[in-house]
Formats: sequence, structure tokens, C-alpha cells
Amino acid sequence: MKHCLLLLVLLPLSLFSQEPRTDYIRINQLGYLPAGVKVAVWGSMANDALRSFQLVDSASGKVVFNGTAGKAYGSYGPFHQTYRLDFSAFRTPGVYYLKTGNTQSPVFRIAADVYKGAADFCLRYMRQQRSGFNPFLKDSCHTFDGYTLYGPMPDSTHIDVVGGWHDASDYLQYSTTSANAAYHLLAAYRDFPAVFADQYAANGLPGSNNTADVLDEARWGLDWLLKMHPKDDWLFNQIADDRDHKGMRIPKEDNFYGRGFERPVYFCSGEPQVQGVKYNKMNKSTGVASTAGKFAGAFALGYALLKDTDPGYAATLLKRAATAYALGVKKPGVQQTASVLSPYIYAEDNWTDDMELAAAQLYAVTRKQMLLKEGWKYAVQEPVTPWLGADTASHYQWYPFINIGHYEMAKQTNGAQQQQLIGYYRTGIDRVWQKAKQNAFFRGVPFIWCSNNLTTSFAIQCYWYQQLSGDASYAALAQANVDWLFGCNPWGTSMVYGLPAYGDTPVDPHSAFTHLGHYPIDGGLVDGPVYGTIYNSLIGIRLNDPDEYAPFQSSLVVYHDDYGDYSTNEPTMDGTASLIYLLALKENEGRKGSVKQAKK
Repeated sequence: MKHCLLLLVLLPLSLFSQEPRTDYIRINQLGYLPAGVKVAVWGSMANDALRSFQLVDSASGKVVFNGTAGKAYGSYGPFHQTYRLDFSAFRTPGVYYLKTGNTQSPVFRIAADVYKGAADFCLRYMRQQRSGFNPFLKDSCHTFDGYTLYGPMPDSTHIDVVGGWHDASDYLQYSTTSANAAYHLLAAYRDFPAVFADQYAANGLPGSNNTADVLDEARWGLDWLLKMHPKDDWLFNQIADDRDHKGMRIPKEDNFYGRGFERPVYFCSGEPQVQGVKYNKMNKSTGVASTAGKFAGAFALGYALLKDTDPGYAATLLKRAATAYALGVKKPGVQQTASVLSPYIYAEDNWTDDMELAAAQLYAVTRKQMLLKEGWKYAVQEPVTPWLGADTASHYQWYPFINIGHYEMAKQTNGAQQQQLIGYYRTGIDRVWQKAKQNAFFRGVPFIWCSNNLTTSFAIQCYWYQQLSGDASYAALAQANVDWLFGCNPWGTSMVYGLPAYGDTPVDPHSAFTHLGHYPIDGGLVDGPVYGTIYNSLIGIRLNDPDEYAPFQSSLVVYHDDYGDYSTNEPTMDGTASLIYLLALKENEGRKGSVKQAKK
């Protein structure tokens, strides 16, 4: 395993024994909230049985809690037998480890502040993803963007769309993922403002500016989205295409699109566009509402948060929210992304959720009853996000991975309509639960490409459902998805680069920053595990180093901390933005618990 020397202190002594190790205890490496669900997973490669476990104070060696292992969940991934080790009843803050026989877990904390600063830490990755001026590199890139395709203007017309975020380890830029990211950052500030610090200026360089860093970052995204919707009837969908994938490089000026350093800017035409020339395919675009709705939702929320501090800018956001929404109404359907060399695209198939969110947010700031009626019309067309409970889906087929519109609409309604929306959430969660309850990791999220993004969104949906309904039935399921991201998974690794600093986290992601520049990509959420069948079918994947997680791979699912594996170990901007919301939620949960404890 890896990482800093401190981890050697945390590793179970059995690793250094002569006997081959057969059982492991997987934990949330960030730790556990005193009043929260606290569960680890024990897995055996030898089909052993387990009756009990102990929670041990790491300083004194004293057993502070004895637990019963309970139900045997059977095989999962590399393990022949698994159990859930539930110590939720123990609430005393401290540093502990779990023990079963000769096996013990790494140490972990129980404390109200285990998530403190985690959301801000992940903002480091968002700043590193900036296009235009990049504060991490203290240099500018992609300053010639770009020339238009598929638009009402002549092809190759120059338009200034410099800015925004690179999508992942490549340098493509998508309106859909960027609008969703901006929305999550704005919502995180709206819902949990006390969580975020002010340590960076608007340009991303160190220095406070009396604005929370998360709001600075969201505004960086909004600035670019305004450029991508410069006129009432002009809306652009992406910058660059998969010609970007010629090789790893630190972001600079790309000169392989045929017009010097300019990159193509694809218009939202609402009609099929190229999807891999040699495959003789076109994507399945049918309209623009999937993109337009995301723009409108982000702009309307931006207006709500900025109207008092920057009324002129906010007024522009509100105007563009209205024009984007109008485009979505005029051209219902999906605008999928384009590719030139390969068949891989963001193959989004749903759009009514985006328009529902747009209507809900516009209603929240205008109070026009027509918008509430239209939002409801969109809401009932997609009661449950289709991937929930499914075993597979195409790449980004149901995006975003959570129906945010249901949450925002439910806050604007009451009575039977509100209960119906809450019921939609419950139905989707329960579909996942029916699968999750059959394994010790409570894993019901499918292992498709970007499974960590789905995991993050699903956890948020569980928490939003609990907030709206007051029903805590799925609290353990929600926490299991959070725990999965931070080490309670078959590989025992966090899926976030550098978080926690003392833990087992990715060190060799599919990223030019780390591979070429040896720069950290602090806070980046990697794509996550995929089904073995998916991994074996992808083009151009090869591992460049021995697989340190080889004992924990299985025919069911694989994860590799190797820069050659773009399917499981590539960080994504939009997934990280969603994680920032989730981590802010968890830090806020700890803050509230700490206040309650102090009052006692």
C-alpha cells in the first residue's frame, strides 16, 4: 500500500507477520461523526465466520466497545465472506481502531470535525482545472478559443469563449458538466455558507477578497457560461473534441485543430452532430433543453445569491436564465456532445429534469406562477432518475446523476404535490436499497464509468430526501456511500486525491499534472471502480506499473491507481464539484452535532 510514513504507524501489525493475510477491516479514513452512523466492513478471503469485534482506544489500548458482528452477508468482490461492524452506539470522541482476532483496522477519529475543511480542500482541484488564467500554473492557456461549428453563423467564425474549467484530465470543456458544477458550488454556498473560508482572490491566487472561495469558483464558471450563451438565441455546447486526446500535456495552447491555436466551439443545434468519423456515426441529439435547462438553473441561482452584492452582474444572469429557459421550451430534447476520432461521448438521454430545475429556480426569484406549473409538468415526466436501481447505463446517459429539480420544486410546493415529489425520491432510493441491502458495503450503485460521481449524487439524494421528509430510514445507506468514497470499499482506498492526508489515496491518477509535472491534484475525485466487463472492453487502456490492489480485484469490479487506466482513475471536475456539496453537507452535520452536544 502507500503513502506517507505516518501511515506505517496506522497499518495493522498483521501485515508484517509471516502468515499470509486473509481478512481486512475497511473504514472511512476521514473518520466518523459522534452522533452519526458508524460502520466498518470486515471481509475475508478464506470464508471465515465472525462473531464479534472490539473498538479499541489507540492511545491506551483499552477496549471501549464490544460489538456483535451480526448477519453474514456472504461474498462480495474479492471477499468470500463479509460482515458489517456497526459501532454507531459509541459516541465518545477520540482516536480508535477496530479489532477482530489478530486483525485490526487503521486508526481513525470519532469527532465532530472529521469533515472540517474537506470541501475547501477539494476546491483546490477546481482552481487547478481553470482554463484561461490558471492560478495553479500562474500562467494562461487556451486563450484563442475558439471557432464555431454547427451554428447559424458561418462555420469557423471566431468567438471569445476563453475561461471556464477543463472537464477532466483532458482539456475539453462542456457546458453541461460546467453548468452542473457551477450549480453545485452555488448550492453549497447557499445551504452551508459557514463551512467555507476566504483564502483566495477571485483569480484563484492566494489572498482573501471578502468573498467565500466557493462563491469565487462558482462565479468563474458562471462567467464562462455567459460567454457560451452570448445572445438570446445563441447557445454553445462544448469547446474542443476528442482530438485533444493525442497525448498527455500540461494545458497550454493546442495546435492540432487545423486553425492554429484556436479550438472548435460546438453550437447547440438541437440536431445530430459528429460522433467518431471512422465509425460513421452521428450522435442522437434531438433538441437543446438538456443544456439550456442547466444554464437557466445555474444562472437563476447565481442571481439569487449575487443580487445584493453585485446587482448589475446578477441582472445579466437573470436575463440569460430567462433566454436559456426559453430556448429549452422552444427546442425540447437532448443536445449530446460531439467526438471526431472515437465513439465515446456524453450520451445524455434525459432533459425534463433540467427544465424542471430551471423552472423551479426561476420561480424562486420571479414568483411567476406559470413557472411553477411548467416545472410540475416537467417533474411528472421523469419521476425517478432512470439509472437508480439499474445495473448499467451509457456514459452520462442520465445526467446529472440526481434530479435536482425535484428537490428545488419540493421546497417551492406543499401538500400533495410536495409529497409526490418526496415520493419520487423515496422510490428511486428504495430501488437502489433493494440491491444494496444484499451486500455488506450497502452497494447498490452500478459500476459504470464515473461510478464515484453516481455515488456522490446518490448520497446527496438520500440526505435531501431525509431533510424533506423527516424519514431517517436510509441514513445508513447514505453514510455507506460516503464511507465508500473514503476507504470503506474492497480496495481500502479513498477515491479523492490527498484526502485524508495520512490515508491511502490515489497517487498515480490519469492526469498530466501528476504524471508529467509531478504536481498534486489535491481534492480531485477520480472516476471510480467499473465492472470488469467494462474495463476489458475499453480502447487503449494498459497498466503502466504493477497493480498494488491486485489481491482485491475481481470479475465483478476493478479499480486501479494507475495513470494508464482512464476508466477508473481519472479525476473529473463535475464529480468533484458535486463532492464539494456533499462534504459541505457533512461538515455542517458535524457542526450542528457539536452545537447540540455543547448545549447538553
